[in-house]
Parts: sequence; structure tokens; C-alpha cells
Amino acid sequence: MTELVLPMLDRLRQVTLVRYILASVGALAVDMGAFLALLAAGMPAMAASAIGYSCGIVAHWLLSSRKVFADQVATRGAARTRQKAMFVISALIGLGLTTAIVGAATLAGVDPRVAKLVAIVASFVATWLLRKRVVFR
Repeated sequence: MTELVLPMLDRLRQVTLVRYILASVGALAVDMGAFLALLAAGMPAMAASAIGYSCGIVAHWLLSSRKVFADQVATRGAARTRQKAMFVISALIGLGLTTAIVGAATLAGVDPRVAKLVAIVASFVATWLLRKRVVFR
């Protein structure tokens, strides 16, 4: 049984999208943890969403640059700085989507947690496409 499972797991580990999903789950844990803690502390949903997402950005860079796109990360100098800047820009696009979706949905009377779930999907798709095709090409 292990002769079949281990090679399959190794092949999955080599699939960039699978690694990106796992990195996203880790970053999402940081994001949602901060978001829910800030909501519980009484912070408005839109601000809590923005701060939580920002914490997730840092976690995502660390995971993406080391585990997802490690072979496509610029080594140093201007190329590395440019890549980090593009990563941050992609994250800011995701942040803008997240903040706008949570803000608009909350104003419309939707539970902020439900709005955040919708925002997570939209932000994931947008940032995956940007990072795969632009940042780490």
C-alpha cells in the first residue's frame, strides 16, 4: 500500500498549485485568526479584515518564496526587490478585493464572517493568477 501512496504524495508535493493551496491555507489561518480576534475585540469588520489580510500577506510571502515558487525566486539585488514589490502589489489587489467585498457585504447586512469567506475565494483566484503568471514567472 505504501508503495502506491508515497509516490502519489510525492507527485502531489511537486504540483505548484497544491503547494500554493497549502501555503494559502497557512496564510489564511494567520489572516482569519487576526480577523476574528480583532472582531472579538470590537474592531469594525472592514478594518479587522484589512489588518488580518495584511498579516496573511507576510505569512504568504514566507511560504510562497520558500515552499511554492522557491526555484523561481530571484536570488538578490534589484530582481529580488522587484519580485517582492510585485508580490506586495498582488497582495494589495487581494487586500482591495477582500476589503471591498467585506465592506460592501457588511453594509448590505451580510454577516462579516460569511462576507470574508466570499472574499477569500475571490482573493485566492486573483492572487494565484497574478503570482503564477507575473510575480514568479
